[in-house]
Amino acid sequence: MEVTVDAALLKEFEEGLDPRRPEAGRIPARILGYGEISTVFEIQAEGLRGLAVKRMPIFRDREEMESYREIYREYNRLLSEDVGLNLPPYGYAEVVTSGRRPVFYILQEMCPPDSIGNRAIHLLDREGVTALVRMVLRELRKVYDFNRRRDDLEVAVDGQISNWSIVGFDSRDPRLGPDTRLLYLDTSTPLYRVRGKEQLDPELFLRSAPSFLVWIIRLLFLEDVMTRYYDFRSVAIDLIANFYKEQRAELIPHLVETANRFFSEEATDLGIAPISVKDVSSYYREDALIWSLYLNLRRLDRFLRTRLLRRDYPYILPGRIKRR
Repeated sequence: MEVTVDAALLKEFEEGLDPRRPEAGRIPARILGYGEISTVFEIQAEGLRGLAVKRMPIFRDREEMESYREIYREYNRLLSEDVGLNLPPYGYAEVVTSGRRPVFYILQEMCPPDSIGNRAIHLLDREGVTALVRMVLRELRKVYDFNRRRDDLEVAVDGQISNWSIVGFDSRDPRLGPDTRLLYLDTSTPLYRVRGKEQLDPELFLRSAPSFLVWIIRLLFLEDVMTRYYDFRSVAIDLIANFYKEQRAELIPHLVETANRFFSEEATDLGIAPISVKDVSSYYREDALIWSLYLNLRRLDRFLRTRLLRRDYPYILPGRIKRR
């Protein structure tokens, strides 16, 4: 089912938005989450209630936005129709402000907050969390099975726990059953290759980066960001490492064993090398250091642009991120 809204209402929201105080705009909104280049809102306006709205102000012109729109639509089709993942009802809207800035809004039917993986892992017992991670690994396997079947096409997903919603989850009686289904939520980074060529322009990842960092990110990190999600083992490490950030580090040794058991019992044909706790902790330390530094430099960039250069800064930055 496709979600549609009045784009004029989103334009009004965008025109009244203060990126430094997004909750205090002309149309009130509540922030649900942050990404590197996007922010997810619940906008308090008739016609938008009940939707998770992801704002992407990364495009320089309408042509870039329209190109992204086609890639986004095809990625959702691939995931739902060809790969076999379950997606919530979704849609999009394209806005061009009076200042001629194009902004793409992704729309998803909102899932109950406690059903989202990073909330559910604080409600489930250890066996429940184990079952959830195993379910995520089974969903991820669909992606890599699809890739093995196709010579001309590869699809990638970000499998971290916050990108999944448990259908029918009851926070008062948190449990998973044999018929429990998961929804995959994060389709805003449409990573797929056609005959080896990445369809998403990698330069879009650099739009929110401080100008004085773009060259070094392009040189040292961009290729890794664009390729890591095509590798099942790397995605599994990222999935488990996310439990450090979500304050459930005590589960990591057990989840490493769970992943290795899955690879040896349910994915033997993929030939994935075992994961160690050291692999996970090393990955997380490096990732946390890079993104913490990156966020601090983005704050500096916002200060330089808005306070010294008196220029627009369209990105919304999160507050302090709690890590272990």
